[in-house]
Amino acid sequence: MQYLLLVYTDEKQWMEMPEAEKDKLWAECHAYGQQIVGSGHLLAGAPLQPTATATTLRANGGKVAIIDGPFAETKEVLLGYHLVECKDLDEAISIGARFPGLRVGSALEIRPLLVR
Repeated sequence: MQYLLLVYTDEKQWMEMPEAEKDKLWAECHAYGQQIVGSGHLLAGAPLQPTATATTLRANGGKVAIIDGPFAETKEVLLGYHLVECKDLDEAISIGARFPGLRVGSALEIRPLLVR
């Protein structure tokens, strides 16, 4: 079964983090990614650009409106994702629990893909 591990973080906190700490965390995240590639679980994954680069589309009265910025007003924003293949939710949780960003306050949402 495929699961999407969605990484959420406080973007302001991330931007204010000292560069040395960011570099250390990036290195840990890279090592984590290599581990789940090596185990055969990782199908895809990537960090995202800051929310200031986001474009949101909304339908209003039959017309599509283009809105700069993220969809929702929220403190935590989607930072990136990992798409993993796991035998079950317990295995996905085990993989997600090792994500280094958790130790600095990020949240990891695990959602199974809907296969029809």
